[in-house]
Amino acid sequence: MIVKQAMSSIIETIGPSTSIEECARKMDRAGVGVLPVWQDGKVIGVVTDRDICCRALAKGGNPKTMTAREVMTSQVASCREDQDCTEAARVMRTKHVRRLIVVDRNQAVVGLFSVDDLARLSHQLAGQVLESASPWPH
Repeated sequence: MIVKQAMSSIIETIGPSTSIEECARKMDRAGVGVLPVWQDGKVIGVVTDRDICCRALAKGGNPKTMTAREVMTSQVASCREDQDCTEAARVMRTKHVRRLIVVDRNQAVVGLFSVDDLARLSHQLAGQVLESASPWPH
C-alpha cells in the first residue's frame, strides 16, 4: 500500500508566532498531536504535544507568551505520497519519529502519515517505529 492511501489529508497548521497555549487548544480541538508550522507557504517545522510538554512547560515556559518557533522541531521528516508504507516506516525508524509530513512530486505538503496510520496496516511495523522513536532506554 502507498502512503497516499493510508495518510491523513486533513492538516491543521499554525504560524511561527502562535502561542503554545493556542497550539495546545488547536491540537485538542482537532484530536492531533502534531501541527506543521507554516511560513511563506512552506513548512518550517513542527510542534508536537511532546514539544509543548518537554520543551516549554517542563522548563517553566509561559504558554501564553511562548511561541511555536521557540519549541518547534525544525528538522522536518517527510516522505512522498507515492512511497510504499513500508519505506515510510523505515524513514520513521531511521529518523526516530512517529509522524512524517507527506509531500507530492512538486514537494507540496499533502498530508501527514503517523504511526497510528501505520498500525492500521501492520502492528509489527508500527511496533518497530515506536521502539525506535521512544526517548526512553529499552
